Amino acid sequence: MNSRELAVAILALSISLQVSAETSAAPENVVVIEIRDYQFMPAELTIAPGTTVRWENHERRQYHNVYFEQLGDEPRDYFWPGEYRERTFDEVGTFEYICEPHNSSHAMRGVIHVKE
Repeated sequence: MNSRELAVAILALSISLQVSAETSAAPENVVVIEIRDYQFMPAELTIAPGTTVRWENHERRQYHNVYFEQLGDEPRDYFWPGEYRERTFDEVGTFEYICEPHNSSHAMRGVIHVKE
């Protein structure tokens, strides 16, 4: 194998590993909600029972949390840019949530509908 063939093989392997890492980041039953500009995107989501929702913080500097008061939760800890929180929904229902520190100032809220 000459140096050009070796370089092409290394590049192909590198691309293959990168694609593999990107596609395996979130399992099939994980749905991502991005947090950006003080918004949950999407703010409303319909999922099947057993699905895990991952809230990913894509802000530049701002922390957030995901608080389900109706479920009896205590306000959850804050997570910073590049971090995420997950919750699995096993029961059918409608679940409203807020970002507790930014609900009043930015109306930061969302809803998860779990349907069969």
